[in-house]
Amino acid sequence: MTANLLNFDLEGLAAFCEGLGEKRFRATQLFRWIHQRGASDFDQMTDLARSLREKLKTRAHVAALPVISEHISADGTIKWLFDVGDGNAIEAVFIPEDDRGTLCVSSQAGCAVGCRFCSTGHQGFSRNLSTSEILAQLWFAEHSLRQRQGTSERVISNVVMMGMGEPLQNYTALLPALRVMLDDHAYGLSRRRVTVSTSGVVPFIEKLAADCPVALAVSLHAPDDALRDQLVPLNRKYPLDELLATCHRYLASAPRDFITFEYCMLDGVNDSEQQARQLVDLVLRHSNGRTGWCKFNLIPFNPFPASGLVRSPREAVQLFANVLVSAGIVTTIRKTRGDDIDAACGQLAGDVKDRTFVAQRITAQRAKPVQIPIRSGPSESPRNARRTIQ
Repeated sequence: MTANLLNFDLEGLAAFCEGLGEKRFRATQLFRWIHQRGASDFDQMTDLARSLREKLKTRAHVAALPVISEHISADGTIKWLFDVGDGNAIEAVFIPEDDRGTLCVSSQAGCAVGCRFCSTGHQGFSRNLSTSEILAQLWFAEHSLRQRQGTSERVISNVVMMGMGEPLQNYTALLPALRVMLDDHAYGLSRRRVTVSTSGVVPFIEKLAADCPVALAVSLHAPDDALRDQLVPLNRKYPLDELLATCHRYLASAPRDFITFEYCMLDGVNDSEQQARQLVDLVLRHSNGRTGWCKFNLIPFNPFPASGLVRSPREAVQLFANVLVSAGIVTTIRKTRGDDIDAACGQLAGDVKDRTFVAQRITAQRAKPVQIPIRSGPSESPRNARRTIQ
């Protein structure tokens, strides 16, 4: 069986070349051909010795993932559905903007975390992706976009590991993929422009800080453990105080001077003014009274029938943001992109065989509605007093 060279970072490719009896510098040449030029035919790699090209033809290949479908949104967002075998399909999304091109990449076929507001989580989990399957999404998107735009310049300037799956639960495959994204002989992306999004896998946040610190985004979604236990089940293992302390320590290695906290706005569940004040208190408690160490990204919920949840009204989102901003916390409200093709945040579902029965567990949980009381403050409306998640 031949090796897919998309599976290797530069060190791994150098070891592979040495195994063929070749010098390590050949790996750098090969790396550039694959990632910078998008070549998959070894005969195209004209500065490689003919003897090496012949060896590669029998021992290696460069393979993208089969594309099942492509959908283009009215706003220019592109979503690809890729076949990863055994009845599983994953999604990647390209978001063009005036000053950047962002690719949202999947790390797993499905997701085992089971967040209540995420369509991927409701579909269940099949398996981790390999390094080659993670990188194949970037390799295909970058070079196909260059071809259709008629340019040799880089099209994708930012990568966010925010597609299907929990990246840090697939750390062994994620780490070499990140190193390829950052390598100047490959995509040459800045650490500030590669973001790993996590629901809070504390031990691997610490490993990422030591091994390959890139920008970090943490899916928070609640100001207290009782609510976050319901929305993000991983919180039962790594509660908020432990997670926030780890995030604050990550700053010592981070390429930016802040951590991004993602917060999906759910009507009557986590969007009250009092809960915004609780978030401020949480941030202050972990930073000796400083608020500048983090940024909040408020995300309009993208509804899907199985969630039993509703998007917060625009007015509620703005009031929530005002509380954070007044406390000195940089806060943005994410603009929804690609929702007409189900490519917006929380909508990526692909098609996976749920071997962990996550979907069944969520369905059983929804059969027992859970009321989450929210302590009322004088400025709160009755709408925010209580919400039943069902």
